[in-house]
Amino acid sequence: MTRADAYAATAPDRRTVDAFAGSTVLEFGTDWCGYCRGAQPLVAEAFGRHPDVRHLKIEDGPGRALGRSYRVKLWPTLVFLRDGAEVARVVRPTQAAELDDAFAALGKPAGLP
Repeated sequence: MTRADAYAATAPDRRTVDAFAGSTVLEFGTDWCGYCRGAQPLVAEAFGRHPDVRHLKIEDGPGRALGRSYRVKLWPTLVFLRDGAEVARVVRPTQAAELDDAFAALGKPAGLP
């Protein structure tokens, strides 16, 4: 899979995301957000270790339906999905371990801690 560089101005609808098969990470933020820009080296490094995971960078803000459906409040927020269901979430990552733990959750069967 490829890693997106810029936040996309258009987003899939929630029904489409819920139907995704396999592992996906939705990253909500904006290109002008300082927290988002600051997290990018850490995020890029983590995705470098997981090239098989789909990564969608979605521009977020007031009135953006997909971000609101996931109750995104701070940027960047990364929502980790397995077969369309949320298994982990990382908000404003500052350490590699936060992302590593979330990627690990993608491999755990549903219902297990």
